Amino acid sequence: MERMKSKLVVFIFSMQCIYGFAQTNISSNLKKQVDSLVSIEMKNQRIPGLSLVVVRDGKIDYVNGYGYSNLEHKVPVKAETIFQAGSVGKQFTAFAVLLLVQEGKISLDDKLTTYFPDAPSGWDSITVRNLLNHTSGFGDYTNTIDYRANYTEDSLYQVYRKRPLLFKAGEKQRYSNMGYATLGLIISKAAGKFYGEYLKERVFLPLGMTTARIITEEDIVLNRAAGYRLLNDSVKNQEWVSPSLNTTADGSMYVTALDMAKWEAGLNAGKLLKKEYYDLMWAPTKLNDGTIENYGFGWSIDSVNGNRIVEHNGSWQGFECTIKRYPEKKMAVVVFANLKRASTYKISTRILRIYQPELSLASLKIVTDTEPGISKKVNEFIKSVIETKMQTDQFTAELAAELMDSTMQARGSEYFKSKGEFLRSELVSRKELGNGTREYRYRLIFSKEILGLMIQFNKENKIQDLQTSE
Repeated sequence: MERMKSKLVVFIFSMQCIYGFAQTNISSNLKKQVDSLVSIEMKNQRIPGLSLVVVRDGKIDYVNGYGYSNLEHKVPVKAETIFQAGSVGKQFTAFAVLLLVQEGKISLDDKLTTYFPDAPSGWDSITVRNLLNHTSGFGDYTNTIDYRANYTEDSLYQVYRKRPLLFKAGEKQRYSNMGYATLGLIISKAAGKFYGEYLKERVFLPLGMTTARIITEEDIVLNRAAGYRLLNDSVKNQEWVSPSLNTTADGSMYVTALDMAKWEAGLNAGKLLKKEYYDLMWAPTKLNDGTIENYGFGWSIDSVNGNRIVEHNGSWQGFECTIKRYPEKKMAVVVFANLKRASTYKISTRILRIYQPELSLASLKIVTDTEPGISKKVNEFIKSVIETKMQTDQFTAELAAELMDSTMQARGSEYFKSKGEFLRSELVSRKELGNGTREYRYRLIFSKEILGLMIQFNKENKIQDLQTSE
């Protein structure tokens, strides 16, 4: 359920073993490139098992499995292998909310007190829309909740209501698992049934996603993969989570590559929802002060060379998942791995570039740099990471709290040093996000590798967000 967003950290692991099954219309050359990429990344990242699917114009172009879904029994990954999707499940929760909006059972402008009359002070200004785009002011519950305790929907609500608000609704955006878990409670109230049942009836079955379901520990689930983590360089089983807690709407889904292909086919064809709701789902968020945030309803929004990409990552209980959609080309890539912190984002991004070279870092065109002072700050920032000399005053307070941790600094330094000597940065795009906030894209040239960097500066020229890509 964690947000997988690379902030100068890539975890490098290694594991061998590949298993393949039948594919459809992929050319031999593309197949070899994809398989080679996956083989290298599985070895480097020590991924036990991986599943991927490439969908073009609603049809499976390539589906393959690699490694093992279960190390103890040496069970190979296959098309039907069921993985956990983590926060990729948020897009299904958002879709369910929009279905209920379309049916007139929920309004995006409904205040939370509509569904929780005894809600604490401050909830009366938060709307369903705020929960969907992470602007509610909610913090999170994942760092304080007892993962081994059993909860009912009401007892979860009692946990949520005790969490303090971090800001007023719409003032900022902060990713919140609690916000999406709360949406699950709202769906249950509006639909009159558990949100997972509503998803099954209104989304999974209509789209033919016959094996998609909410996580269940006690049921016999055919082809269920095991999740793993690295501990002191040894592969261990995933940590145990209580069955009742493992059903919340912030990311508790079982799904296969074949299910996700059907999901993509439905999205590509605009099924189940009217176009106006699809447009809302993939529209950036505007804060109260006019600042634009690149997140819609359960989807992150990106752009490469002017080409829109909508995507999301998931991480939970020894599993990682990434979906990347390239709407202009009617194409999507979905990658699953059964190892905590495996970079499925990196693998899916590189697969998409194999298919669509215009998205590669090398293809990005350099633009005129009219703000050399900003580029200087970027270069200084890169050098400060390499030398573990980052300063708090380089960042907004929120980002500093995340990045200035000594462990985080060490990992960032190690990551950049692994790319060789830093040679230069090249500005490839600049965008105004409102209220003095600007977003810059750079190509970072190292002696061994090229990286992409998205970096945002606020009106005080403090770094407020950043993300690297390979």
